[in-house]
Amino acid sequence: MKLTYAEAINRAIREEMRKDPTVFCIGEDIGIYRNRSGQNRVCKGLLDEFSEERIIETPIAESSILGSAVGAAMFGMRPIAEVMIGDFIITAGEHLIYGGCRGAAHNGGLKFPLIVMAPYGGDREGEPAQQECVEPVYASTPGLKIVMPSNAEDAYGLMKSSIRDDYPVLFLMHNVMLHGEQIPYEIPDGEYYTPLGKASVKKEGSGVTVVAWGNMANRALDAANELEKENISAEVIDLRTILPLDIEAVMASANKTGKVLIVHESRKIAGFGAEVMAQVAEAAGDKKIIIERLAGPDIHANVPPRTEAIMDRIRKMA
Repeated sequence: MKLTYAEAINRAIREEMRKDPTVFCIGEDIGIYRNRSGQNRVCKGLLDEFSEERIIETPIAESSILGSAVGAAMFGMRPIAEVMIGDFIITAGEHLIYGGCRGAAHNGGLKFPLIVMAPYGGDREGEPAQQECVEPVYASTPGLKIVMPSNAEDAYGLMKSSIRDDYPVLFLMHNVMLHGEQIPYEIPDGEYYTPLGKASVKKEGSGVTVVAWGNMANRALDAANELEKENISAEVIDLRTILPLDIEAVMASANKTGKVLIVHESRKIAGFGAEVMAQVAEAAGDKKIIIERLAGPDIHANVPPRTEAIMDRIRKMA
């Protein structure tokens, strides 16, 4: 079966909505506006099948969207709240952090099956807004899972697992896959669930371990494939979810290669790569493992590392 990134997410939501009447979508322009698809196209056609009772169109008011979703989750529903642009989750962050995540903890483990899905990141250098990487802002929130699929196959399986999860999930969809060239990718037929917190080895290698997520996992894979022509072997680990972090998979590769390059799109200072770096160093103990980071610059715009920059860093480490 061939589906684009957005189509794969749409298929996962549609299948789960058919199975479970407590699953519903709420967000901006996901119903009658934008050709019944929403800006990000992940809700395309859902209104026609599930009606306005389960595809709830809202004004551009992120705080109202997440506040409503948290309330619904408290009373047994499974809301999927779409925020049109990831940058603006911050205007509703109190509902995600205090309402959902801490609400569950402070109420004896009360279930909060809440998904907040939003696009993030980009490919236009110097874009001042609407292409931010928001994961570092929420990565220190206890109880929150953060999912960042790099391809259509993982997007489908991870969305299915996120909807089934009983606690808050921040499901981040990369703008390049959503709004770039819409290429259908081959994904397995039939239903499958990709477990949260399980990394994927995208390419095996022996010289350097490259750890990445989101679109940087794709660029890391491109870099590793190109460097094979130079007899440089790099193993690429796609985290897929940064919370939970699959440090076991990272260390299995790190212990083999002895060198780890962490590549992420967000700014270097306080980016999630620092947490990965720290956990690798702690897990390594007395074993010497070289660890480096490659990230976006600390400026007021999102500038993702290019494939060529990843290749240069791997060459130096190798």
